[in-house]
Amino acid sequence: MPNWLKAGLIGAAVVVVLNLLAFFPCVACLTLIPTLVTFGCVGALAAYWMPPLRMAGPAAGYGALAGLITGLVDAVMGVVVIVASTVFWGSVSAVSQLPPEALRELQRAGVDPSLFAAPLASAFFATICSGIFVVIAVGLGALGGVIFAAVKPE
Repeated sequence: MPNWLKAGLIGAAVVVVLNLLAFFPCVACLTLIPTLVTFGCVGALAAYWMPPLRMAGPAAGYGALAGLITGLVDAVMGVVVIVASTVFWGSVSAVSQLPPEALRELQRAGVDPSLFAAPLASAFFATICSGIFVVIAVGLGALGGVIFAAVKPE
């Protein structure tokens, strides 16, 4: 098994735990920073497992691959968590968190605010956000690999 795949799977296990914590609404906002740190750390871990005389280019590639694995698992889990939250807690609780002036503007424009909290809409928005997070994961994984290779080339 390639070293970048092992690092990516370890990172995937970490983001699964972080996404399971996101089922609790008060804890969900606290998982963003650890998730971003995990993306960088899997890149550093992939670079750590490279043979000595690590160079920045290959380390960035391995880190990006490890970040991609971790980011894809995070994306799938993120969509599942958001859709499950919408189904379990319903659209009423999600729409009730919108500011009253935003609700009035949506109603004045003829848009039903509960449309944004439907499971299909939640899946759509979660997919877009998760896609962005995959790109961020690849970038931070590559950055982690480059930094580790620069700090410890032997």
